[in-house]
Amino acid sequence: MPLAMNRDVFITCAVTGAGDTVSRSSHVPITPKQIAESAIDAAKAGAAVVHCHVRDPETGSASRRNDLYREVTDRIRSADVDVVLNLTAGMGGDLIFGDVESPLPLNPKGTDMAGATERVSHVAECLPEICTLDCGTMNFNLGDYVMTNTPAMLRAMAKKMTDLGVRPEIEAFDTGHLWFAKQLAEEGLIEDPVLIQLCMGIPWGAPDDLNTFMAMVNNVPQSWTFSAFSIGRNAMAYPAAAVLAGGNVRVGLEDNLFVGKGQLATNAELVEKAVQVVEGMGARIIGPEDVRKKLKLTKR
Repeated sequence: MPLAMNRDVFITCAVTGAGDTVSRSSHVPITPKQIAESAIDAAKAGAAVVHCHVRDPETGSASRRNDLYREVTDRIRSADVDVVLNLTAGMGGDLIFGDVESPLPLNPKGTDMAGATERVSHVAECLPEICTLDCGTMNFNLGDYVMTNTPAMLRAMAKKMTDLGVRPEIEAFDTGHLWFAKQLAEEGLIEDPVLIQLCMGIPWGAPDDLNTFMAMVNNVPQSWTFSAFSIGRNAMAYPAAAVLAGGNVRVGLEDNLFVGKGQLATNAELVEKAVQVVEGMGARIIGPEDVRKKLKLTKR
């Protein structure tokens, strides 16, 4: 395909994820105050969008508590910097089987299954401009963990998000997830302009080699807007790959803890590095107002 570099790029910062990264870097924010402050610093560094999970303030583990989302939301919205708020809705689909000989009963440690209404209850309460929709089920990383998102669950969640006036960001971990996203659009459950996040290099979804990445890109309809990221050692190479392929950029401590070899990063430092890459390629970084116009977002 011909080169179609994106000249007007927005950066998303994934501030803190659900993974066990707290023990590996003191920069990973845990409390709502820390998460909000890190998101605000990322916005000041050039991120137009901040993507937020929440964590239990006592343990640092992933959480779905609405009060934590509410505090993060309020702190970001009351800040002296403008940024588009993107909350995860990926929690509540964690299925961990017993073991290879006795898969049932499920392992209660780590299994967290919730209904569609519960999975988007914080979205309904906080009304972010964007929330994520993990558009498929997949074996995730190691052991007996399956990230579970059935077609019926995804249809129900997509409808609830659209009815709330919140733009879903489809997180696609493989080509089949893009296929189902097209089906959701065809059924009117997600509306134009459709926003896609290509999630590369997560075991065992799409690997982050360039051939697979371009297969993902080539399956995104031309009228849709996409961003892309990879995790770990290739995370800081992906801003260049995404922009060259016509997309936007995601970086952040959810995906990668390092800004250079052996150098633990803050979210702001990762955003600053991404800005350098994008601008060094001759593209322009756009801000939250331009993103709102592009994606027809409702600012609250």
